[in-house]
Amino acid sequence: MFNLFNLTLKLNGFPIEKARIELNKILKIPAENYQGYIENKKREIAVYHLKNNSFYQNLVGTNTFKNWNDLPVITKNDLQKPLHERLSKDYIKKTVFINKTSGSSGDPFIFAKDKEAHAITWASIIYRFGWYNINFNSSYQARFYGIPLDFLGYRKERLKDILSKRYRFPIFDLSDVVLAKILQKFQEKKFDYINGYTSSIVLFGKYLKKKNIVLTDVCPTLKVCMVTSEMLFEEDKILLEKYLGVPIVNEYGASELDLIAFQNPQGEWQVNSETLFVEILDENNQPVANGTEGKIVITSLFNKAHPFIRYEIGDIGILDEASTSKMPILKKLIGRTSDIAILPSGKKSPGLTFYYVTKSIIEDDGNVKEFIIRQTKLDTFEIDYVSSTKLTSLQIQKIEKAIATYLESGLHFTYNRKDVLKRTARGKLKQFESLL
Repeated sequence: MFNLFNLTLKLNGFPIEKARIELNKILKIPAENYQGYIENKKREIAVYHLKNNSFYQNLVGTNTFKNWNDLPVITKNDLQKPLHERLSKDYIKKTVFINKTSGSSGDPFIFAKDKEAHAITWASIIYRFGWYNINFNSSYQARFYGIPLDFLGYRKERLKDILSKRYRFPIFDLSDVVLAKILQKFQEKKFDYINGYTSSIVLFGKYLKKKNIVLTDVCPTLKVCMVTSEMLFEEDKILLEKYLGVPIVNEYGASELDLIAFQNPQGEWQVNSETLFVEILDENNQPVANGTEGKIVITSLFNKAHPFIRYEIGDIGILDEASTSKMPILKKLIGRTSDIAILPSGKKSPGLTFYYVTKSIIEDDGNVKEFIIRQTKLDTFEIDYVSSTKLTSLQIQKIEKAIATYLESGLHFTYNRKDVLKRTARGKLKQFESLL
């Protein structure tokens, strides 16, 4: 087997073999010693940045610390300044991996990883995909992702797809005509796995349901499907398992960090405790007990080029009570902090509550393909939807009755039927948005 993927990483200066050895050492640390490993790595990375990173020194206000909880929580807003001002001593743009966050939280910024940190990120991803017998050098990926539409960006991504053994389906147009062409590709090519944005793969699953086709009947080599970047609802997971014919694996990650949590073969959302330290904090930035919801705050244990120490990613979640330092389990990912609806009564509710309630009603007959909800005023919401036929007044009554039951009454809705929903530049569907 020709290890083209590994070779590409090496040629770009990412020491993948060294990173793999390092990761294997971490994985062998016994559970009873793991808390010690985490404490050492946390202190080591914080001390490094306090000595070598003027941006972080200024943020902390001193170059020493006693208690971990005394260190500030970094927000995305803190990072919206030129990259060269945030790089550690001895690192320049030419010697680091540079990328941009997707901006799905509304706060995009450019970030950097040193080459060793980027290599261990890849080692961690390769390890987790290996749980499902996926090998990045030999397994063929069907990729449902966005793609830059400028000439240079488009060509660059297509080259990366070839080197990474994947075939990309751009997701900006997922009409039935395009979905039929995608199905044709699955008949022609021996894909091993699917990876991509949840909403796009769900749309493909609904198309297969309408055609009464199970994907593994036309593409028997398919083993597994990994969904990422957007919320996966239980009924969508059931639909995908039935019509794709393979296990559906839920992935939670961030380009600036790593895979944060990845569903293990036991069905648990296992948090990455090898390269990251994940905390759940309250509104005062104090740790909460496992089982309690709070802000997800993450420390990158290996990135020396750029500090991600107690970095507030913008999501709300709960760690399972059974979590250990070696194997933390993400019990629930509730949504983004920017996706909270504030109601006239003063009640705060995750925007996904609207989405979930509405979804459970209007999808009964499969007419509505997808929709988004937007809060425009305290008591006013807009629902944009794509459907074969217009919503009936009876369906609208049902939606508003359910929302009054689950949230509160007296809210006003307008419904806009669209041919296509607006996605981000990367092709993500922002399911709920508050304009307040």
